[in-house]
Amino acid sequence: MNNKEDLNMKSAIEKWLDTLRLRQKYNESSIVNAWPDIIGRPIANRTQKIYINNKKLYIKVESAVVKHELSLMRKQIIGRVNEHVGRVIVEDLVIL
Repeated sequence: MNNKEDLNMKSAIEKWLDTLRLRQKYNESSIVNAWPDIIGRPIANRTQKIYINNKKLYIKVESAVVKHELSLMRKQIIGRVNEHVGRVIVEDLVIL
């Protein structure tokens, strides 16, 4: 495939996701799958659960130390997540 065909395919998939209202689920699963790349493997290995609801990213972690570290990185995490999907889907971070 060349670049033009790639762009046409990408455009078709984007329209399909929007038409079927699957965009949010797709973005959420994309973030969950890329979590080790977004946050780093050491913290990702200590993450028990991650999900998005009402533009809030919920992260459940196993230790107080990781909770503290994530709270210090709050703005960077939100920025990295939104950058990963190419649009603003997370506006707040809740650490459980």
